[in-house]
Amino acid sequence: MRRGQVLTLLVMAIGFSAIVTAQDKLYKNTFPLGDVTLLEGPFKHAVEENAEHLKKYTVDRLLFPFRKESGLSTQGARNYVNWEGLDGHVGGHYLTALAMQYAATGDAECKTRMDYMVDELKKCQDANGNDQTFVGYVSGIPGGKAMWREYRTGNFGSYSNLWVPWYNIHKIYAGLRDAWAYGGNETAKTMFLALCDWGLGINSGLSDSQLQSMMSVGLKEQGSINEMYADAYYITNNEKYLNFAKKFSHKWILDPMASGRDMLDNNHANAQAAKGVGFQRIGEVGDDDYYHRAADFFWETVVTKKSIAIGGNSEDEYFKSPNAWMEFIQERNGVETCNTYNMLKITEGLFRQNPDAKYADFYERALYNHILSTQHPDHGGYVYFTPTHPGHYRVYSAPDVAMWCCVGSGMENHNKYGEFIYTHTDDALYVNLFIASELDWKDKGITIRQETEFPDEEMSVLTVGVDAPTQFKLRIRHPYWATRGGMVVFAGGDTIGLDSEPSSYIEVERTWNDGDVVTIVMKMNWAIEPLNNVPSWIAIRRGPIVMGAKTSSNDMPGLIAGDARFGHSPGGTLPDPNSAPKLRINGATFGNEFTQVDNEPMRYRAPGIFQNSANGNMVFEPFFRIHDSRYIMYWNATVNGDIVEARVLPEKKQPADLRIRRMNGKTLFLFASVDPSRRVLLYNFSGRKVADIAASAKSVELHYGNERIGLSNGMYTMEIVSQGRRFSEKLCVSK
Repeated sequence: MRRGQVLTLLVMAIGFSAIVTAQDKLYKNTFPLGDVTLLEGPFKHAVEENAEHLKKYTVDRLLFPFRKESGLSTQGARNYVNWEGLDGHVGGHYLTALAMQYAATGDAECKTRMDYMVDELKKCQDANGNDQTFVGYVSGIPGGKAMWREYRTGNFGSYSNLWVPWYNIHKIYAGLRDAWAYGGNETAKTMFLALCDWGLGINSGLSDSQLQSMMSVGLKEQGSINEMYADAYYITNNEKYLNFAKKFSHKWILDPMASGRDMLDNNHANAQAAKGVGFQRIGEVGDDDYYHRAADFFWETVVTKKSIAIGGNSEDEYFKSPNAWMEFIQERNGVETCNTYNMLKITEGLFRQNPDAKYADFYERALYNHILSTQHPDHGGYVYFTPTHPGHYRVYSAPDVAMWCCVGSGMENHNKYGEFIYTHTDDALYVNLFIASELDWKDKGITIRQETEFPDEEMSVLTVGVDAPTQFKLRIRHPYWATRGGMVVFAGGDTIGLDSEPSSYIEVERTWNDGDVVTIVMKMNWAIEPLNNVPSWIAIRRGPIVMGAKTSSNDMPGLIAGDARFGHSPGGTLPDPNSAPKLRINGATFGNEFTQVDNEPMRYRAPGIFQNSANGNMVFEPFFRIHDSRYIMYWNATVNGDIVEARVLPEKKQPADLRIRRMNGKTLFLFASVDPSRRVLLYNFSGRKVADIAASAKSVELHYGNERIGLSNGMYTMEIVSQGRRFSEKLCVSK
């Protein structure tokens, strides 16, 4: 290798380590993206696809509005006509996305693009500084300078006529912060703080009442400006930023949320969710219980009362009142991706303050069912609306053409999948998500390799790597969808968690040796979720995964949208919801109705639940895998009785004359005597008997690879029957 190549690699290594330090300083208990490597699976594919998609955007076109507004040459680039008037907001998102992509994967081209954008934006910021009013200012808001001159006097006429200026500029605030925090660019940090100081100045002459009046204009949409100033306080420890973060928090929503009053119905959902991000951050960095209560109540209200099964919220951008939820079935647009993007930000923040499993439960639901589904797996386009109207479809953005808000948040969504799989405290490691990945906990000298094909399999295997025996607590989430006894952890010959409750953490504390293996087995039951306030329409889940069904690929105009202003909305024919297939569900037999299709993971038929037998060939599959098709996510159903959990055999004390030894690839039973009547029965996690083995001898081996029995990896209930006695125990098979 040539000397120049060595120096290049050394510089890249130094830069990458800087990312780790900066991000860790901004978000406590969170592992830097570069310390979590995704292994083969849908999330790794999504990150890789996103990297290629980001490179299809023209950086100079994204810089066009910033250069134009600062009076610099646009260097022959042309503006994007899609969403003209909101110029610059996607440029900020793009800067964040490049930084995160580089942090997650070390992608050199993303780093080069990010640094180029920062350098060019610095030129814009410097040029704006020739006017004392705009020292530190950088933005692509069209006509922004004239508007801000009027704004600073308390006249908000021009402000109200422009397209959400604070929302727009928030994205470049965030982009600069993230170019430092994730991308390690120190110039971006200086620019971010200079922009914060400009914001202090432009608002310095406004009273609290004037600011609150401004925040009530139009959609009341200011992005998460309060979060930016909370972060500036966290970075600098300068109280002026925290004080302004609180001053810029919209009391119209803050005060009701902090007092536990829901006033969200019929309001623009994402405008409020972005403010909730700021409330949480102020509560966190400022140790302010009032703001924390507001964020937590907002989260609880949206998650339990305003969200659908996939974790998204709102219909056509607005929170619906209880008597209007039928619009989810009747209208064409459905839930917005940006809303879930912001809800996951709030969720991560609340979890940092209080690592409660309920936050991770929601994160998993929204991540798998909504966020992962909003990227096309082949061309990488992003989705704005996800309709719940039965038989409708979604449209995707084209790179370097569509500039929707959900394109901006979409750029970020699909490169930070490693951020919440693991979190930590000083002495404990949390395993929040079952995603194939490898963690390098540098501070502790610990690695965790998680191998899983979840949700295609009901287990995950963790392998611990340490240089020397190390003591720490491993906390593994017992998700809401796994019943008591429906999740078991095997570690070093111990069986842990049989009495664990759903939505909690199973703790394994010990001194760990290099190569120690922890096997997690989870039972994914079938469940139904009625649509809030419209119980006759239901979603079907297996474990946390919402199962949809394709209906047809006909009449889907604008499937890949062009640059039309409303191209993000699926405009094809809306079928009559009453014509959609109807279900008749018997709670006692529901889980047994589903039969796997040709051994394909997570694909099932259930002909017995359809009222019309002609629909019996429809295939249920994870909604996140449905693309380029019309689909059904919510079903009109009649449900008789409660859904019955799968058969669980009673646990009994192990007989004194029996010893069980678990070994690699097999289990060995040692009995005190011969018994011609003795048999070993095996039931899968759904309660179906899969094996009946004669076990008359004193020593019996159960080989997992026995083709006659045909055991697959997973959790079984083993029952030993002998002379009228029955003993049952859980058996984990990992071949």
